[in-house]
Amino acid sequence: MEFFPLILLALAFVLLIVMPARQRKRVAAQQQQMQEALTPGTPIMTTSGIHGTVVGKTDTTVDVEIAPGVVVTFVRQAILEVRTPAGGALTADDAADATPGENSPGADGGSTDTPR
Repeated sequence: MEFFPLILLALAFVLLIVMPARQRKRVAAQQQQMQEALTPGTPIMTTSGIHGTVVGKTDTTVDVEIAPGVVVTFVRQAILEVRTPAGGALTADDAADATPGENSPGADGGSTDTPR
């Protein structure tokens, strides 16, 4: 019984430090895999909310077309997610990979990505 506070302290350390670090590492690995899988023609969204289409990439940067003829360069870490094309139908593989509510218009109570 004299080691009970020490055991609680060790358990708190594991829960507050080690477990979140493992999750951050897993999320970082998923982001890295997504960034490496980018190919020209892939619709993306950046961390700043800019939507565009990948037109080229290097080891550290991605060229994104945000409007016809307007190409901007981002570091690869600025790519937040791969988006589905606006109005495009999901394939069976895409639907299986998508989580409910993600990338679907109206998932947040009726708003869509298109201006009204």
